Amino acid sequence: MKSSPRSFELNKKRNGGNQRRRGLVLIIVLVTVVILSLSAYTFTALMQTEEQASRLITRRMQSKYLVDSGIDYTRQFLARDQASIREVGGRWDNPEQFQGVPVAAGVNDPANVGAFTLICSNLDDEANPEGFRYGLIDESSKLNLNVLPFWDEQVDVRTEVLAALPGMTDDIADAILDWLDADDESRDFGAESNYYRSQSPPYEAKNGPLDSWDELLLIRGITPELLFGLDTNRNGVLDESEAAAENISSVDANMVLGWANYVTLYSNESNLNVDQFPRININDDDLEQLYDDLRSRFDDTWANFIIHWRSTTGDEELVPGAPTLPANQVPVDFDAVISQRKFRNVLDLAGAILPGVDGDGNDVIMNSPLPEPGLSPETMQEFGPALVNTMNELTHFEGSSIPGRINIMQASRIVLNTIPGLTEEQIDLIIARREFELDQPESVDVLRLHPTWLWAEGAPLIPIISSKDEMSALLPYICTGGDVFRAEIIGFFPDGIGTSRAEGVIDTIAAEPRLLFWRDKSHLPSGYSVDVLGIGLAQ
Repeated sequence: MKSSPRSFELNKKRNGGNQRRRGLVLIIVLVTVVILSLSAYTFTALMQTEEQASRLITRRMQSKYLVDSGIDYTRQFLARDQASIREVGGRWDNPEQFQGVPVAAGVNDPANVGAFTLICSNLDDEANPEGFRYGLIDESSKLNLNVLPFWDEQVDVRTEVLAALPGMTDDIADAILDWLDADDESRDFGAESNYYRSQSPPYEAKNGPLDSWDELLLIRGITPELLFGLDTNRNGVLDESEAAAENISSVDANMVLGWANYVTLYSNESNLNVDQFPRININDDDLEQLYDDLRSRFDDTWANFIIHWRSTTGDEELVPGAPTLPANQVPVDFDAVISQRKFRNVLDLAGAILPGVDGDGNDVIMNSPLPEPGLSPETMQEFGPALVNTMNELTHFEGSSIPGRINIMQASRIVLNTIPGLTEEQIDLIIARREFELDQPESVDVLRLHPTWLWAEGAPLIPIISSKDEMSALLPYICTGGDVFRAEIIGFFPDGIGTSRAEGVIDTIAAEPRLLFWRDKSHLPSGYSVDVLGIGLAQ
């Protein structure tokens, strides 16, 4: 039976439709395969990213623990006595103790040892950064802003202290002092709470000591650029990227690292002697207790003279022709003596002369057991050791610490310029001589335990300070070393993945060093390569 022409046409159309449907299915299959492949690829890439992120987070957590280990290590290091610290290389630049200190090895990669490094900017005498060093920063090498209200009772802090800082203006100086002082009365160019209440959002002036750098930014006129200069990652070093900043040519050379180079909030020094016993406060109101304390370390000549000094007004006249006796031959009658005056500082003892009455009721004259020397280098050389012992054992400060004095052995020229009473010529001499070595360096080291070496250092040098009164006026502001240290700690691994960093301020005055301040800076780049941090040592 033959197919009709119409049937043939219908079959032909049916077959053509089937072929088109088969082609469409193939295209759909191909598209589906591509989509699935892309999905698989995307999923794989996402999982790899997630894995890398997980590894980075894990490493970051591990490196934070490395930083924690670093701060504990630093506290233990600083808990040693001074002789032990010097024996292992000191605190200034000590890569053997502070570079690439290994902490823990990776479980899956034993060669990938976690480590930490203590690193900071190495500044020259002019406060210019000269690379870096592996060590700690003595906070006493900077100007402590929190002591300025106390200094302001003696000198004009705005003009004699703060004005020495680069970039400082009268407006900012007075605003800082208004923020710190206890009252709500604005200075000539200052700002108190009435100004800060007009800000958005409003706030009050602190009228008390500063607690952190961030708080400084609340003070009118202070900007991050003033505090940190071009040091955007706040590591105390001008990195290549920072040095390439477009505005570097317009920045004062002394301000490339900002005021962070020159000021602190934490400096403090121990009021203990070299054997770590409390010094005797010669202004103690209990004269009998003071006498007993003096006799525990000095002979009767010293003890009697100091009590007699305290029980006179200083206006008494010497009896002409009266014999001179050592103070141990002039008894102290505690039923009769009362405190009449207090020492400005220990140097009031040098060369002091007192009237007295001996055991028979005769008028006598007493000379201080610490005679004031002449100005010749030879006599100053003899006087120096006696003064060192006096400064070591006696104090006029109350308590176990003395806050805010500036370490003249490490402070930069700009910080030295903030010390009231120091001249440019004297600052030049301090910088030139503080690293000067004599033929007997051990005796020089002993002499320089106290800032009085400026006055007492003898042959072959001429004293930098020429009189007792001038030295006495400087003592409230200067020291030769503090006991609060800043540490910049970086935790890292040899492959450089997940580095963390933080800074801590450690007070070593107490028997067990304590952490005063801690800031995680891991969100900022360290600015140091793994090689600089000490990968060779870590391995």
